[in-house]
Amino acid sequence: MWNIPPPYLQLQVHEVHVWRASLAAPEFAVQDLQRVLAEEEVARAALFHFEKDRNHWIVARGILRILFSRYVNIAPSQIRFGSNAYGKPFLVFPALSPQLQFNVSHSQDLALFAFTYNRQVGIDVEYKRADVNYEALAKVSFSPNEQARLHSLPYELKQEAFFNCWTRKEAYIKARGEGLSMALDQFDVSLTPGEPAALLGTRPDSDEAARWSLRELSVAPGYVSALAVAGQGWSLCCWQWPGLLSGSA
Repeated sequence: MWNIPPPYLQLQVHEVHVWRASLAAPEFAVQDLQRVLAEEEVARAALFHFEKDRNHWIVARGILRILFSRYVNIAPSQIRFGSNAYGKPFLVFPALSPQLQFNVSHSQDLALFAFTYNRQVGIDVEYKRADVNYEALAKVSFSPNEQARLHSLPYELKQEAFFNCWTRKEAYIKARGEGLSMALDQFDVSLTPGEPAALLGTRPDSDEAARWSLRELSVAPGYVSALAVAGQGWSLCCWQWPGLLSGSA
């Protein structure tokens, strides 16, 4: 599923590209990636208390800029980003037509980057931590339908089902770009392990669900991920950034 990209990679208008990258980089690589960041990004990185978190953020942001440079054909350091009122980032410079949309997610030692043209896109990845109180989080984050479905599952399936639901909801929220202003109980996603990822229902506009596609991504052992894309008729290409996470599939 995760392929080595060709030297000259093009993103077609009907495609969604997802890149997988390890954030566990040696110090010299962190320093190299920091050189392509904007001043405000370097300042933001300095605010992290723990070195690991700081380095992971630098690596993720640096890779994002380098990937963008492959698509827009300018130096990584020249790219400029902005964000909407809810914090979702977008490309400011260069201005492109069709518009290049993107989204980023990272958890533990893994990052995912999604790119497409003229489609809203959101991606989420989560490391399956064992210390998560699934039932308590579900009560405040899942819809009544999702809570009922989670509660009905056998104990051995609940962890995977929880993270299925969590990542699919996050991917959809991130694609919409409205942050936590979206009511989490006003839409339902599939969560049962083995069932396809899907946006099952949306309220109050019941037609909204049909305007979206959800896809589960197999990224690495111990991780769960989901991709949300507006519309139908698109194809997925998955690329591997150099330096594979140990044990990845």
